[in-house]
Amino acid sequence: MTRKLRLLTLLFLVVFLATPVLAEDAAPTLTIPEGAQAGPGFDVLRATEAWVGTLSPEQRAKSDAYFEGGYVLQLVGFLYGLGVAALFLLTPLSRRLRALAERVAKGAFPRSVIYAVQYILLLTLFTFPLTFYEGFHREHAYGMANNSFGSWLGDEAKSLAISVVLGSLFVGLLYLIFRKAPRMWWVWGTVASLAFMAFGAMIAPVYLAPLFNTYKSVPEGPMREQILSLARANGIPADDVYWFDASRQTKRISANVSGLFGTTRISLNDNLMNRSPGESIQAVLGHEMGHYALNHVYKMLLAIGVIALCGFAFTSWAFDRIVSRWGSGLGISGIADPAGLPLLAAIVSVWFFVMTPMTNSLIRTQEAEADIFGLNASRQPDGFANTAMQLSEYRKIHPGKWEEIFFFDHPSGWNRAHMAMAWKKEHLD
Repeated sequence: MTRKLRLLTLLFLVVFLATPVLAEDAAPTLTIPEGAQAGPGFDVLRATEAWVGTLSPEQRAKSDAYFEGGYVLQLVGFLYGLGVAALFLLTPLSRRLRALAERVAKGAFPRSVIYAVQYILLLTLFTFPLTFYEGFHREHAYGMANNSFGSWLGDEAKSLAISVVLGSLFVGLLYLIFRKAPRMWWVWGTVASLAFMAFGAMIAPVYLAPLFNTYKSVPEGPMREQILSLARANGIPADDVYWFDASRQTKRISANVSGLFGTTRISLNDNLMNRSPGESIQAVLGHEMGHYALNHVYKMLLAIGVIALCGFAFTSWAFDRIVSRWGSGLGISGIADPAGLPLLAAIVSVWFFVMTPMTNSLIRTQEAEADIFGLNASRQPDGFANTAMQLSEYRKIHPGKWEEIFFFDHPSGWNRAHMAMAWKKEHLD
Protein backbone atom coordinates (compact mmCIF):
# COMPACT_ATOMS: atom_id res chain seq x y z
CA MET A 1 0.00 0.00 0.00
CA THR A 2 2.86 2.40 0.63
CA ARG A 3 3.64 2.59 -3.09
CA LYS A 4 0.00 3.00 -3.96
CA LEU A 5 -0.44 5.72 -1.37
CA ARG A 6 2.48 7.56 -2.88
CA LEU A 7 0.67 7.23 -6.18
CA LEU A 8 -2.34 8.84 -4.48
CA THR A 9 -0.40 11.65 -2.84
CA LEU A 10 2.32 12.31 -5.39
CA LEU A 11 0.61 10.74 -8.42
CA PHE A 12 3.46 9.79 -10.66
CA LEU A 13 5.86 12.32 -9.26
CA VAL A 14 9.07 11.00 -10.70
CA VAL A 15 12.08 11.14 -8.38
CA PHE A 16 15.20 9.57 -9.82
CA LEU A 17 17.11 7.47 -7.29
CA ALA A 18 20.39 7.40 -8.62
CA THR A 19 25.30 9.19 -7.98
CA PRO A 20 30.85 9.66 -8.84
CA VAL A 21 33.11 8.37 -11.47
CA LEU A 22 32.92 9.21 -15.15
CA ALA A 23 35.17 7.04 -17.24
CA GLU A 24 34.12 7.38 -20.86
CA ASP A 25 37.58 6.51 -22.12
CA ALA A 26 37.38 3.14 -20.34
CA ALA A 27 34.07 2.05 -21.84
CA PRO A 28 33.90 -1.70 -22.56
CA THR A 29 33.68 -3.14 -26.05
CA LEU A 30 30.77 -5.15 -27.36
CA THR A 31 31.37 -8.89 -27.70
CA ILE A 32 28.82 -10.72 -29.81
CA PRO A 33 28.42 -14.41 -28.90
CA GLU A 34 29.21 -16.88 -31.66
CA GLY A 35 25.64 -18.02 -32.23
CA ALA A 36 24.41 -14.43 -32.67
CA GLN A 37 26.94 -13.26 -35.26
CA ALA A 38 25.61 -12.20 -38.65
CA GLY A 39 26.12 -14.56 -41.54
CA PRO A 40 24.46 -17.11 -43.80
CA GLY A 41 21.90 -19.21 -41.99
CA PHE A 42 21.39 -16.67 -39.21
CA ASP A 43 18.70 -18.06 -36.92
CA VAL A 44 16.72 -15.78 -34.60
CA LEU A 45 16.06 -18.38 -31.90
CA ARG A 46 19.64 -19.62 -31.88
CA ALA A 47 20.92 -16.05 -31.68
CA THR A 48 18.55 -15.28 -28.81
CA GLU A 49 19.70 -18.33 -26.87
CA ALA A 50 23.31 -17.38 -27.59
CA TRP A 51 22.80 -14.04 -25.89
CA VAL A 52 20.97 -15.62 -22.96
CA GLY A 53 23.83 -18.11 -22.76
CA THR A 54 26.22 -15.28 -21.89
CA LEU A 55 24.64 -15.38 -18.42
CA SER A 56 25.97 -18.01 -16.06
CA PRO A 57 23.57 -20.34 -14.22
CA GLU A 58 24.50 -18.55 -11.02
CA GLN A 59 23.60 -15.17 -12.49
CA ARG A 60 20.23 -16.44 -13.70
CA ALA A 61 19.43 -18.09 -10.39
CA LYS A 62 20.27 -14.89 -8.53
CA SER A 63 18.17 -12.63 -10.75
CA ASP A 64 15.27 -15.10 -10.68
CA ALA A 65 15.36 -15.19 -6.89
CA TYR A 66 15.49 -11.41 -6.66
CA PHE A 67 12.62 -10.83 -9.07
CA GLU A 68 10.41 -13.61 -7.74
CA GLY A 69 10.95 -12.27 -4.23
CA GLY A 70 9.39 -9.07 -5.51
CA TYR A 71 6.12 -10.92 -6.03
CA VAL A 72 5.97 -11.67 -2.32
CA LEU A 73 6.97 -8.11 -1.44
CA GLN A 74 4.09 -6.70 -3.49
CA LEU A 75 1.61 -8.74 -1.48
CA VAL A 76 3.35 -8.06 1.82
CA GLY A 77 3.47 -4.34 1.11
CA PHE A 78 -0.21 -4.29 0.22
CA LEU A 79 -1.27 -6.16 3.36
CA TYR A 80 1.15 -4.20 5.52
CA GLY A 81 -0.37 -0.98 4.24
CA LEU A 82 -3.88 -2.16 5.01
CA GLY A 83 -2.69 -2.97 8.52
CA VAL A 84 -1.32 0.54 8.94
CA ALA A 85 -4.63 1.98 7.70
CA ALA A 86 -6.43 -0.14 10.29
CA LEU A 87 -4.10 1.25 12.96
CA PHE A 88 -5.13 4.79 12.04
CA LEU A 89 -8.84 3.98 11.84
CA LEU A 90 -9.44 1.48 14.64
CA THR A 91 -7.55 3.49 17.24
CA PRO A 92 -8.09 7.16 18.14
CA LEU A 93 -5.00 8.11 16.11
CA SER A 94 -6.72 9.53 13.02
CA ARG A 95 -9.26 11.44 15.10
CA ARG A 96 -6.48 12.92 17.22
CA LEU A 97 -4.64 14.08 14.10
CA ARG A 98 -7.84 15.78 12.96
CA ALA A 99 -8.31 17.41 16.37
CA LEU A 100 -4.76 18.74 16.32
CA ALA A 101 -5.27 20.16 12.83
CA GLU A 102 -8.46 21.87 14.02
CA ARG A 103 -6.64 23.45 16.95
CA VAL A 104 -3.80 24.73 14.78
CA ALA A 105 -5.79 26.09 11.83
CA LYS A 106 -9.21 27.66 11.31
CA GLY A 107 -9.99 27.12 7.64
CA ALA A 108 -10.97 23.77 6.12
CA PHE A 109 -8.18 23.82 3.52
CA PRO A 110 -5.28 24.38 5.96
CA ARG A 111 -6.77 21.82 8.32
CA SER A 112 -6.75 19.15 5.62
CA VAL A 113 -3.18 20.10 4.68
CA ILE A 114 -2.02 19.91 8.31
CA TYR A 115 -3.76 16.58 8.75
CA ALA A 116 -2.01 15.29 5.60
CA VAL A 117 1.40 16.42 6.87
CA GLN A 118 0.90 14.51 10.11
CA TYR A 119 -0.45 11.49 8.27
CA ILE A 120 2.46 11.32 5.79
CA LEU A 121 5.03 11.63 8.59
CA LEU A 122 3.43 8.90 10.68
CA LEU A 123 2.85 6.67 7.66
CA THR A 124 6.53 6.95 6.79
CA LEU A 125 7.46 6.05 10.35
CA PHE A 126 5.13 3.04 10.50
CA THR A 127 6.27 1.67 7.14
CA PHE A 128 9.96 2.36 7.70
CA PRO A 129 10.87 -1.27 8.56
CA LEU A 130 9.51 -2.50 5.23
CA THR A 131 11.03 0.45 3.37
CA PHE A 132 14.43 -0.26 4.93
CA TYR A 133 14.28 -3.94 4.07
CA GLU A 134 13.17 -3.41 0.49
CA GLY A 135 15.13 -0.27 -0.34
CA PHE A 136 18.40 -0.83 1.50
CA HIS A 137 18.97 -4.27 3.05
CA ARG A 138 17.68 -6.31 0.12
CA GLU A 139 19.49 -4.21 -2.49
CA HIS A 140 22.79 -4.74 -0.67
CA ALA A 141 22.08 -8.42 -0.06
CA TYR A 142 21.77 -8.95 -3.83
CA GLY A 143 24.80 -6.79 -4.61
CA MET A 144 22.97 -4.03 -6.45
CA ALA A 145 23.58 -1.09 -4.14
CA ASN A 146 26.67 0.99 -3.40
CA ASN A 147 25.32 3.49 -0.90
CA SER A 148 25.93 3.61 2.81
CA PHE A 149 23.07 3.59 5.27
CA GLY A 150 23.62 7.29 5.96
CA SER A 151 23.47 8.15 2.28
CA TRP A 152 20.35 6.06 1.77
CA LEU A 153 18.70 7.62 4.80
CA GLY A 154 19.53 11.08 3.47
CA ASP A 155 17.80 10.32 0.18
CA GLU A 156 14.80 8.95 2.03
CA ALA A 157 14.64 12.16 4.05
CA LYS A 158 14.63 14.19 0.83
CA SER A 159 11.85 12.02 -0.60
CA LEU A 160 9.90 12.50 2.60
CA ALA A 161 10.30 16.27 2.42
CA ILE A 162 8.99 16.26 -1.16
CA SER A 163 6.10 14.03 -0.13
CA VAL A 164 5.21 16.29 2.78
CA VAL A 165 5.18 19.44 0.67
CA LEU A 166 3.61 18.22 -2.56
CA GLY A 167 1.62 15.34 -1.09
CA SER A 168 -0.05 17.47 1.56
CA LEU A 169 -0.93 20.16 -0.98
CA PHE A 170 -2.45 17.54 -3.24
CA VAL A 171 -4.47 16.09 -0.37
CA GLY A 172 -5.63 19.61 0.48
CA LEU A 173 -6.77 20.06 -3.12
CA LEU A 174 -8.64 16.76 -3.02
CA TYR A 175 -10.47 17.73 0.15
CA LEU A 176 -11.38 21.06 -1.37
CA ILE A 177 -12.97 19.09 -4.22
CA PHE A 178 -14.71 16.81 -1.71
CA ARG A 179 -16.34 19.83 -0.08
CA LYS A 180 -17.33 21.55 -3.32
CA ALA A 181 -18.56 18.44 -5.16
CA PRO A 182 -19.33 15.68 -2.63
CA ARG A 183 -21.30 13.60 -5.15
CA MET A 184 -19.14 14.06 -8.25
CA TRP A 185 -15.77 14.41 -6.56
CA TRP A 186 -14.47 11.30 -8.34
CA VAL A 187 -14.70 13.09 -11.70
CA TRP A 188 -13.04 16.32 -10.59
CA GLY A 189 -10.59 14.37 -8.45
CA THR A 190 -9.42 12.56 -11.58
CA VAL A 191 -8.93 15.86 -13.40
CA ALA A 192 -6.94 17.25 -10.49
CA SER A 193 -4.88 14.07 -10.32
CA LEU A 194 -3.96 14.23 -13.99
CA ALA A 195 -3.00 17.89 -13.64
CA PHE A 196 -0.84 17.03 -10.65
CA MET A 197 0.81 14.17 -12.55
CA ALA A 198 1.64 16.50 -15.44
CA PHE A 199 3.01 19.09 -13.03
CA GLY A 200 5.21 16.48 -11.37
CA ALA A 201 6.54 15.25 -14.72
CA MET A 202 7.30 18.83 -15.72
CA ILE A 203 9.24 19.86 -12.61
CA ALA A 204 10.99 16.57 -11.86
CA PRO A 205 13.92 16.79 -14.34
CA VAL A 206 14.84 20.39 -13.51
CA TYR A 207 13.96 20.80 -9.84
CA LEU A 208 13.62 17.40 -8.16
CA ALA A 209 16.14 15.04 -9.76
CA PRO A 210 19.10 17.38 -8.94
CA LEU A 211 18.19 17.06 -5.24
CA PHE A 212 19.35 13.44 -5.36
CA ASN A 213 22.17 13.53 -7.89
CA THR A 214 24.62 15.84 -9.57
CA TYR A 215 23.84 16.47 -13.23
CA LYS A 216 26.54 17.56 -15.65
CA SER A 217 26.80 17.88 -19.41
CA VAL A 218 28.34 14.90 -21.15
CA PRO A 219 31.83 15.98 -22.30
CA GLU A 220 32.43 16.76 -25.94
CA GLY A 221 33.22 13.62 -27.87
CA PRO A 222 31.82 10.92 -30.16
CA MET A 223 29.27 9.64 -27.66
CA ARG A 224 27.75 13.07 -27.07
CA GLU A 225 27.57 13.77 -30.80
CA GLN A 226 25.99 10.39 -31.54
CA ILE A 227 23.29 10.98 -28.92
CA LEU A 228 22.54 14.52 -30.12
CA SER A 229 22.47 13.34 -33.73
CA LEU A 230 20.01 10.62 -32.73
CA ALA A 231 17.91 13.25 -30.96
CA ARG A 232 17.87 15.62 -33.93
CA ALA A 233 16.95 12.79 -36.30
CA ASN A 234 13.95 11.87 -34.16
CA GLY A 235 12.58 15.30 -33.28
CA ILE A 236 13.80 15.48 -29.67
CA PRO A 237 14.08 19.19 -28.66
CA ALA A 238 17.37 18.94 -26.78
CA ASP A 239 20.68 20.68 -27.37
CA ASP A 240 22.51 19.08 -24.45
CA VAL A 241 23.01 15.63 -22.91
CA TYR A 242 23.38 15.16 -19.17
CA TRP A 243 24.94 12.43 -17.07
CA PHE A 244 24.26 11.90 -13.39
CA ASP A 245 26.26 10.13 -10.72
CA ALA A 246 24.08 7.12 -9.92
CA SER A 247 27.01 4.89 -9.00
CA ARG A 248 27.16 6.23 -5.44
CA GLN A 249 23.78 4.65 -4.82
CA THR A 250 23.24 1.77 -7.23
CA LYS A 251 24.86 -0.48 -9.82
CA ARG A 252 21.87 -0.31 -12.15
CA ILE A 253 22.17 1.23 -15.60
CA SER A 254 19.55 3.74 -16.68
CA ALA A 255 18.76 6.68 -18.93
CA ASN A 256 15.73 8.81 -19.64
CA VAL A 257 14.26 11.48 -21.86
CA SER A 258 12.11 13.26 -19.30
CA GLY A 259 10.11 16.41 -18.85
CA LEU A 260 7.10 18.24 -20.25
CA PHE A 261 6.31 21.69 -21.63
CA GLY A 262 9.86 22.88 -22.27
CA THR A 263 11.70 20.95 -19.54
CA THR A 264 12.75 18.00 -21.73
CA ARG A 265 16.15 16.56 -20.83
CA ILE A 266 18.21 13.66 -22.12
CA SER A 267 20.02 12.03 -19.20
CA LEU A 268 22.02 8.87 -18.68
CA ASN A 269 23.68 7.63 -15.55
CA ASP A 270 27.37 7.00 -15.09
CA ASN A 271 26.78 3.26 -14.68
CA LEU A 272 25.52 3.10 -18.25
CA MET A 273 28.46 5.15 -19.47
CA ASN A 274 31.04 3.09 -17.58
CA ARG A 275 29.59 -0.41 -17.86
CA SER A 276 28.09 -0.46 -21.36
CA PRO A 277 29.68 -0.36 -24.82
CA GLY A 278 28.83 2.48 -27.16
CA GLU A 279 26.42 0.31 -29.15
CA SER A 280 24.38 -0.37 -26.02
CA ILE A 281 24.33 3.29 -25.05
CA GLN A 282 22.96 4.20 -28.47
CA ALA A 283 20.33 1.45 -28.20
CA VAL A 284 19.24 2.58 -24.73
CA LEU A 285 18.98 6.24 -25.75
CA GLY A 286 17.09 5.25 -28.90
CA HIS A 287 14.61 3.42 -26.69
CA GLU A 288 14.22 6.39 -24.35
CA MET A 289 13.75 8.77 -27.26
CA GLY A 290 11.05 6.44 -28.50
CA HIS A 291 8.99 7.21 -25.41
CA TYR A 292 9.15 10.90 -26.30
CA ALA A 293 8.61 10.54 -30.05
CA LEU A 294 5.65 8.19 -29.54
CA ASN A 295 4.03 10.57 -27.03
CA HIS A 296 3.98 7.89 -24.37
CA VAL A 297 3.77 10.38 -21.50
CA TYR A 298 0.50 11.80 -22.82
CA LYS A 299 -0.90 8.39 -23.71
CA MET A 300 -0.04 7.08 -20.26
CA LEU A 301 -1.63 10.09 -18.63
CA LEU A 302 -4.82 9.30 -20.54
CA ALA A 303 -4.70 5.59 -19.68
CA ILE A 304 -3.97 6.21 -16.02
CA GLY A 305 -6.71 8.84 -16.06
CA VAL A 306 -9.26 6.20 -17.14
CA ILE A 307 -8.02 3.78 -14.46
CA ALA A 308 -8.05 6.54 -11.85
CA LEU A 309 -11.56 7.65 -12.87
CA CYS A 310 -12.87 4.10 -12.43
CA GLY A 311 -10.88 3.76 -9.22
CA PHE A 312 -12.21 6.97 -7.74
CA ALA A 313 -15.76 5.94 -8.70
CA PHE A 314 -15.20 2.63 -6.90
CA THR A 315 -13.67 4.48 -3.96
CA SER A 316 -16.67 6.83 -3.74
CA TRP A 317 -19.07 3.88 -3.72
CA ALA A 318 -17.09 1.87 -1.17
CA PHE A 319 -16.30 4.84 1.07
CA ASP A 320 -19.95 5.90 1.33
CA ARG A 321 -21.10 2.42 2.22
CA ILE A 322 -18.42 1.86 4.83
CA VAL A 323 -19.08 5.24 6.46
CA SER A 324 -22.84 4.75 6.42
CA ARG A 325 -22.43 1.50 8.31
CA TRP A 326 -19.37 2.04 10.53
CA GLY A 327 -18.69 5.78 10.25
CA SER A 328 -19.82 6.66 13.78
CA GLY A 329 -17.55 4.02 15.28
CA LEU A 330 -14.62 5.16 13.16
CA GLY A 331 -15.29 8.81 13.90
CA ILE A 332 -15.69 9.71 10.20
CA SER A 333 -18.56 12.01 9.25
CA GLY A 334 -18.20 11.83 5.46
CA ILE A 335 -15.93 12.13 2.46
CA ALA A 336 -14.88 15.69 3.38
CA ASP A 337 -13.69 14.62 6.86
CA PRO A 338 -9.85 14.50 6.90
CA ALA A 339 -9.96 11.70 9.47
CA GLY A 340 -11.19 9.48 6.64
CA LEU A 341 -7.95 9.82 4.65
CA PRO A 342 -6.59 6.43 5.84
CA LEU A 343 -9.81 4.76 4.70
CA LEU A 344 -9.68 6.61 1.39
CA ALA A 345 -6.06 5.55 0.88
CA ALA A 346 -6.84 1.94 1.79
CA ILE A 347 -9.67 1.70 -0.75
CA VAL A 348 -7.52 3.29 -3.46
CA SER A 349 -4.72 0.84 -2.65
CA VAL A 350 -7.13 -2.08 -3.06
CA TRP A 351 -8.16 -0.78 -6.48
CA PHE A 352 -4.64 -0.28 -7.77
CA PHE A 353 -3.50 -3.62 -6.35
CA VAL A 354 -6.26 -5.36 -8.29
CA MET A 355 -5.38 -3.28 -11.36
CA THR A 356 -1.68 -4.21 -11.18
CA PRO A 357 -1.79 -6.66 -14.13
CA MET A 358 -3.55 -4.03 -16.25
CA THR A 359 -1.15 -1.20 -15.36
CA ASN A 360 1.81 -3.54 -15.88
CA SER A 361 0.48 -4.49 -19.30
CA LEU A 362 -0.06 -0.85 -20.27
CA ILE A 363 3.50 0.05 -19.33
CA ARG A 364 4.95 -3.13 -20.86
CA THR A 365 3.19 -2.40 -24.15
CA GLN A 366 4.69 1.07 -24.29
CA GLU A 367 8.11 -0.33 -23.43
CA ALA A 368 7.84 -2.81 -26.30
CA GLU A 369 6.88 0.01 -28.67
CA ALA A 370 9.88 2.02 -27.50
CA ASP A 371 12.08 -1.05 -28.01
CA ILE A 372 11.06 -1.27 -31.67
CA PHE A 373 11.50 2.47 -32.12
CA GLY A 374 14.95 2.31 -30.51
CA LEU A 375 16.07 -0.53 -32.75
CA ASN A 376 14.99 1.34 -35.87
CA ALA A 377 16.54 4.60 -34.64
CA SER A 378 19.87 3.30 -33.33
CA ARG A 379 20.25 0.25 -35.60
CA GLN A 380 22.12 -1.50 -32.80
CA PRO A 381 20.44 -4.89 -32.27
CA ASP A 382 23.43 -6.46 -30.56
CA GLY A 383 23.86 -3.44 -28.33
CA PHE A 384 20.20 -3.77 -27.45
CA ALA A 385 20.50 -7.49 -26.67
CA ASN A 386 23.58 -6.81 -24.55
CA THR A 387 21.58 -4.28 -22.52
CA ALA A 388 18.79 -6.82 -22.03
CA MET A 389 21.36 -9.16 -20.49
CA GLN A 390 22.66 -6.39 -18.22
CA LEU A 391 19.12 -5.62 -17.04
CA SER A 392 18.71 -9.28 -16.12
CA GLU A 393 20.73 -8.51 -12.99
CA TYR A 394 17.41 -7.64 -11.38
CA ARG A 395 14.81 -8.94 -13.86
CA LYS A 396 13.98 -12.57 -14.48
CA ILE A 397 15.34 -13.33 -17.92
CA HIS A 398 12.78 -15.87 -19.20
CA PRO A 399 9.47 -16.00 -17.29
CA GLY A 400 6.39 -17.92 -18.28
CA LYS A 401 3.76 -16.24 -20.46
CA TRP A 402 1.26 -15.47 -17.69
CA GLU A 403 4.00 -14.63 -15.24
CA GLU A 404 5.19 -11.91 -17.60
CA ILE A 405 1.65 -10.62 -18.16
CA PHE A 406 0.87 -10.34 -14.45
CA PHE A 407 4.19 -9.28 -12.94
CA PHE A 408 6.35 -7.60 -15.59
CA ASP A 409 6.06 -3.91 -16.42
CA HIS A 410 8.80 -4.33 -19.07
CA PRO A 411 9.26 -7.07 -21.65
CA SER A 412 11.42 -9.89 -20.32
CA GLY A 413 15.08 -10.01 -21.30
CA TRP A 414 14.47 -13.08 -23.46
CA ASN A 415 11.71 -11.37 -25.42
CA ARG A 416 13.79 -8.23 -25.84
CA ALA A 417 16.77 -10.18 -27.13
CA HIS A 418 14.48 -12.15 -29.44
CA MET A 419 13.00 -8.91 -30.80
CA ALA A 420 16.49 -7.52 -31.40
CA MET A 421 17.62 -10.67 -33.21
CA ALA A 422 14.45 -10.70 -35.32
CA TRP A 423 15.25 -7.11 -36.33
CA LYS A 424 18.85 -8.12 -37.05
CA LYS A 425 17.76 -10.97 -39.33
CA GLU A 426 15.75 -8.55 -41.45
CA HIS A 427 18.71 -6.16 -41.71
CA LEU A 428 21.67 -8.51 -42.28
CA ASP A 429 22.81 -6.38 -45.18
